[in-house]
Amino acid sequence: MRDHSEMDLMLKGYGLTTAKILYHFPDHPHLLQSFIWQDYDLAPKFPVLIRFIEFWKARLDGPLHSVSYTHQKLIAPNEWRKVDGEFVLH
Repeated sequence: MRDHSEMDLMLKGYGLTTAKILYHFPDHPHLLQSFIWQDYDLAPKFPVLIRFIEFWKARLDGPLHSVSYTHQKLIAPNEWRKVDGEFVLH
């Protein structure tokens, strides 16, 4: 996805997804640490977030406790409108 510009991704329906990940410390499993992750992703299936979580489970030592996320489409159809004229001041 890094080969596309942010505007291209937004026009294809991607939005900014932010996930708060709580995980257990490997050496102290009773302690929790938080990690914030952000990337452009497609709702409602979130393939980029799911791929990151699978990577975490396979490669990192800290077991996941919970993942909470929010998603915001950055460009919606109602934000585009035709402008017929312009007033220039000064």
